[in-house]
Amino acid sequence: MTGTLVLAGTPIGDIADAPPRLAEELAGADVVAAEDTRRLRRLTQALGVTPKGRVVSYFEGNEAARTPELVEELLGGARVLLVTDAGMPSVSDPGYRLVAAAVEKDIKVTAVPGPSAVLTALALSGLPVDRFCFEGFLPRKAGERLSRLREVSGERRTLVYFEAPHRLDDTLAAMAEVFGAERRAAVCRELTKTYEEVRRGSLGELAEWAAEGVRGEITVVVEGAPERAEAVDAEEMVRRVRVREEAGERRKEAIAAVAVEVGVPKRVVFDAVVASKRR
Repeated sequence: MTGTLVLAGTPIGDIADAPPRLAEELAGADVVAAEDTRRLRRLTQALGVTPKGRVVSYFEGNEAARTPELVEELLGGARVLLVTDAGMPSVSDPGYRLVAAAVEKDIKVTAVPGPSAVLTALALSGLPVDRFCFEGFLPRKAGERLSRLREVSGERRTLVYFEAPHRLDDTLAAMAEVFGAERRAAVCRELTKTYEEVRRGSLGELAEWAAEGVRGEITVVVEGAPERAEAVDAEEMVRRVRVREEAGERRKEAIAAVAVEVGVPKRVVFDAVVASKRR
């Protein structure tokens, strides 16, 4: 008989959010694979649990090497519990490799559902939740980050991202550039913790706020792209900007208004106007 791999959600902030089954699994598992064994120790102490099984580390640096070891344990009949520092394993955390390897060997995989920063932020954002997609962490390099954002610039579903606090201002500025400064978003900080904060507004407003510096664990939720009522080419966008300018609007405001009308980022309309002047 093969064993069972159990993926267990851990609190993202408030320890009281730990599911009751988490304590049972921690106490009874043959092997507990933890992203950080020191944080696991603090968790078990808070829950009043002493693991009976062997505790091993399982993090990004040793995930590839340790996966075969854990699969062998599972094939030998062990119950292996996988926990990460916060939230559900495999969601921007270690776990995917082990799940895929277990599935390949026909090993049973189950879960102890628990807190998730993705779903918590989505629910608190005030943005549409009927359809969404999780994009994880964006690349650290500016060029790669912009490229990734452009790939989803037309995505209609609500977007959810994780971000480090020291990169939040650059990320929000890049989102405002690609998606449009008027696109609605929410920055969720320190969810379920003492200093929880949900800041809602346009990407432009949030980028200005974040420039002052932000601390804590961050999840960003961004409104999906608006539905385009009509297909408008560059020439038509330029024409609409000129009409508004002739009516007395400043070019910046005219470009912003046309961008909203046709459902594209301001940069697209701006580039069309600039290109028209070169001809």
